[in-house]
Amino acid sequence: MTNLISPIDTYNQQLLAQVHPADWVNPPPAEVYDLVVIGAGTAGLVVAAGAAGLGLGLKVALIEKHLMGGDCLNVGCVPSKCLIRSSRVAAQMRDSDRFGITAPAEVEVDFAAVMARMRQIRAGISHHDSATRFQALGVDVFLGSGQFRSDRQIQVDDTILTFKKAVIATGARASRPAVPGLAEAGFLTNETVFALTERPARLAVIGGGPIGCELAQTFHRLGSQVTLLHKNDHLLDKEDPEAAAIVQQTFAQEGMHLVLNSKLERVEQTAQGKVLHFTTNGQPDTVTVDEILIGAGRSPHVEGLNL
Repeated sequence: MTNLISPIDTYNQQLLAQVHPADWVNPPPAEVYDLVVIGAGTAGLVVAAGAAGLGLGLKVALIEKHLMGGDCLNVGCVPSKCLIRSSRVAAQMRDSDRFGITAPAEVEVDFAAVMARMRQIRAGISHHDSATRFQALGVDVFLGSGQFRSDRQIQVDDTILTFKKAVIATGARASRPAVPGLAEAGFLTNETVFALTERPARLAVIGGGPIGCELAQTFHRLGSQVTLLHKNDHLLDKEDPEAAAIVQQTFAQEGMHLVLNSKLERVEQTAQGKVLHFTTNGQPDTVTVDEILIGAGRSPHVEGLNL
């Protein structure tokens, strides 16, 4: 299952051995499960472990088609906070003069090493979400795609599971804006950005919500030239306004290029890079970048479940 994550180095091999082992054999199904949980991300793992640990003898099955641990371990909380920690060190070094410590003339960021550290930490804690750990907790772990056949049966590949109750905990993914030329030019999401091994010199981030903001600041601090485009007149518009204002002011002070009240019209691939054509406050403008990161909302993972 090496296509599930990249690059396939020692750390990611260790990760896969825990959260999607290649030699995993699904167990024979119980006659009836008290609970079937679809999705082994944060919610699914907590529900499955909690039900199995009640001491009531409940039969619990857990289905995962991709990586156990879900977004949080693999492409969300854990890798993003690892990168944020490295980027914070770089920012503090550049700002050390105000603490009475002479700043170096230039802070050098080894981006490949930053990403390797992230992969090492992720792999090192992956056993907590592993298939074998949940098997040991008394959960029947099925690796494969689940599809409901009725309100009492779900099929995982060629196996039928009969259940009394089911929990759908399949999570969400980054929404793909319907922007002409975007798919052809190519873009990153939280599911692919953590596979980078080379720092993009110029990065456009689409969306000023939590994901867009944290990754925009992280890559800016790690040395990328970041342009953050947001459709409204201030960042984090679903959050507390006073807190959002502090974040936006900090971004401006750190030199990030903010484009507010913007609408991405189209993307064009050229020899100079990916050209984003957009309007801001109704006025047309462009920016040329090497990579585009999409952080403009989330869409539920429900396709294929036959709901």
